[in-house]
Amino acid sequence: MKKFLISTSALALVAPFAAHAQDAPAPATDVPAAADIIVTGTRTTGTRAADSAAPIQLVGTAAIQNTGQQDLTQVLAQALPSLNFNAFGGDTANLTLSAALRGVSPNDTLILINGKRRHTTANLAVLGGSPYSGSATTDLSFVPVGEIQHIEVLTDGASAQYGSDAIAGVINIITKSADHGGSLSATGGQDYEHGGKTASASANFGFKLGENGFFNVTGEYKFHDFTQHGGCDRRYFDTNCNIIATNPVIVSGLKANPFFPRVNTINGDARYSLYNLTFNAGYDIAPEAHLYAFGSYGNRNARSYENYRNPTKIAGTPQGSETVVYPLPLGFQPLESIREEDFSLTAGMKGEIAKWTYDLSATYGRDSVNLATLNSANPGIFAQEQSASTTPLTGLQRNFFDGSLANSEWAGNFDLTRQFDLGLAKPLTLALGAEGRKDQYSIGQGEYTSYILGGAQSYPGFAPTDAGGYSRTAYAGYIDVSIDPIAGLHIDGAGRYEHFSDFGGVTTGKFNARYDFAPEFAIRGTISNGFRAPTLAEEYYSSVNVGPGTTFGQLPPNSSAAQLLGFPKLKPEKSTNFSAGFVAHPVPKLQITVDAYQIKIRNRIVASGNLYGFNSGYTTAMGNANGHIVSQAVQNALISRGVSLADATSYSGINIFSNGADTRTRGIEGTASYASDFGSAGKVDWSLGANYNETKITSIVGLPASVYNSDAGQTELLTTNAIDGLTTATPRVKVIANALWTYGRLSVNLRETVYGTTSQHLSPDGSGEGANAELVRIGTTAITDLDVGYKLTPRFRIDVGANNLFDKQAPTLPISPGGGRPLNGNVYHAPVSFTPWGINGGYYYAKIAYTF
Repeated sequence: MKKFLISTSALALVAPFAAHAQDAPAPATDVPAAADIIVTGTRTTGTRAADSAAPIQLVGTAAIQNTGQQDLTQVLAQALPSLNFNAFGGDTANLTLSAALRGVSPNDTLILINGKRRHTTANLAVLGGSPYSGSATTDLSFVPVGEIQHIEVLTDGASAQYGSDAIAGVINIITKSADHGGSLSATGGQDYEHGGKTASASANFGFKLGENGFFNVTGEYKFHDFTQHGGCDRRYFDTNCNIIATNPVIVSGLKANPFFPRVNTINGDARYSLYNLTFNAGYDIAPEAHLYAFGSYGNRNARSYENYRNPTKIAGTPQGSETVVYPLPLGFQPLESIREEDFSLTAGMKGEIAKWTYDLSATYGRDSVNLATLNSANPGIFAQEQSASTTPLTGLQRNFFDGSLANSEWAGNFDLTRQFDLGLAKPLTLALGAEGRKDQYSIGQGEYTSYILGGAQSYPGFAPTDAGGYSRTAYAGYIDVSIDPIAGLHIDGAGRYEHFSDFGGVTTGKFNARYDFAPEFAIRGTISNGFRAPTLAEEYYSSVNVGPGTTFGQLPPNSSAAQLLGFPKLKPEKSTNFSAGFVAHPVPKLQITVDAYQIKIRNRIVASGNLYGFNSGYTTAMGNANGHIVSQAVQNALISRGVSLADATSYSGINIFSNGADTRTRGIEGTASYASDFGSAGKVDWSLGANYNETKITSIVGLPASVYNSDAGQTELLTTNAIDGLTTATPRVKVIANALWTYGRLSVNLRETVYGTTSQHLSPDGSGEGANAELVRIGTTAITDLDVGYKLTPRFRIDVGANNLFDKQAPTLPISPGGGRPLNGNVYHAPVSFTPWGINGGYYYAKIAYTF
């Protein structure tokens, strides 16, 4: 039998929180300890995390307090060894970063707020070869950490319990419900180098709502500035930043550029400002009837640099003249920009009737994005206008509205639960429920000048052929039974049927059990199957990306152009999950859990590698210009969608999402926590965890004949680079060791995170193949985080600290074996984008917090 991989994961990072409050009464917003009641992964009332038949990890205010950068994705990444996040994205993916559990797609983790499904972002990540490509999951940046009471993370397949998306697990965010008190906090910091100034402020207040209710509200503001990495642009400089360009117009523009010689600032974080406002409310209208509502509004303004364009990119010749006009003599560097609004509202009633506990609710969520390309220009329009004028033109359009994306979800839920005393060790719990959903997705057309004649440089707007509106409906029913037939044995069984209007029905089931041999030791295990419906964005998103010499179109798999090429429409991913493990309490104050798991995903939705229509490096025996054509069908598909190929002097092609692979992920997770009391020397709460998992591709779908070209090496849907993105570009090992020492009003939290080896084949053309490809490998690296807190008064606290204390920098891209250019992109010494701890190195911060 093949090696079954081993891992551990850190459950107890939240348990130390109680030590922070030893000098004052615990505020109403304190997180429960690891032994307290959970609501995720079980329908049995009163289940504790330590008694769960499925692995549950808790993340609370201690983990949030000891994280410098106040973004929920960062908090989870530093608290959960089984979770990794996207440190840097390309194009619009750099504006909405995402995270993933257990090494599979971010889309395979379901996000809940107070047990209700949270809507997903409209901004789809489409960069091929990235482990996070295709991500269109919940944007956690719109969940302010100030509203969180605690987070329950179910690291187990749960489609039978919660429906689509729960293949890898469920993250259930429980928000504060205090009817009094609150907190104020502010944070500031920046990277040791590279920039990245960051500021945030948060306020939380609880109020009574009449005599029987509460209203809890949270406001948050966050700002993060650009970071910038890398050296000079290989197109115009050598590795020592000596100019190699010979065109005097280009040379003059480079020297006059304010960023000279590092004129290309594409490698780095986006700049953003973000506002969030959330509420949670409830009111008891009767002893057994409770009304509730919660919701949020968020607004983000973000922009990210694209590649520098030299002055000759925008040029024209006046009518009757031979003198070329260059209206942008310094060149220009476009920015991709989004203005995003995110809204959600849930309202419902729950209570008890005739011994049945009921919960009736409705949820609406919507994320909308207006996209723009700033500081850019449309070369085709300028050339056309200049040729019609006898005098040089100096004014031209620089900012372009590219169009809009919107994603919305309606969901209605009705849940019933009742316990029956059958004379067994514990009463049987029966749960029944139904759900109805409507999903909508739309692409709004950009302004005419954003897409016509090749469009604005870097990101042409959405053309009429891209625009459209799409929707689907779904309904589901489930049954869940929990039973303890004898003392110490707990069994759960769940079944669910779900039907979608765009691809039909899916049936899923789950069976898990736990047996406690003694209070000190228990075993548990799960068998389940699951599914994930393709997002409407994956089915219908269409766009064009234009780089220096390249044009690639994102082809919607459900479009007629994709079917003409031979690609089928998307269908659901399906999974089979197994897990087995134990829970041990060998001595007081020590808890250990270990859970082995396997996730098999069939028809996994993956992003293709670059599928070329034209490649200037490829020449057939035809010996003419058409000899660079790899696939005429790909060229025709681009043209049919109104894509201009004028800029494609090096490469043109498509990327597409498809049910392109079957994968198998194996691993073992475990946790260990212990509390020490040293008397007058203070207390230390220890936790240790790790995650070790491996994903293998067990099959890959072949390319359609119209795209296949063995002579050009275009034979696989997934290039080597794309395969690495699924298997080796995230660490197989992640270990977190945490120690929190409290001594009177002083607390010191030391966290060490070890990231295992990651690797990916890179090449200038993006395939990771050929003579110019190289395997880029990042070795095992330990990252140290330190937070020092002191309570000036029982309610006023200050913290100073550093994430990545010793400033471990991301490795930089080598020069391709063929020489002359970096393995990816145009900038020498750019950071490796898949660096698991991020590309920015050390970050220092200070925080103040007041609790009342």
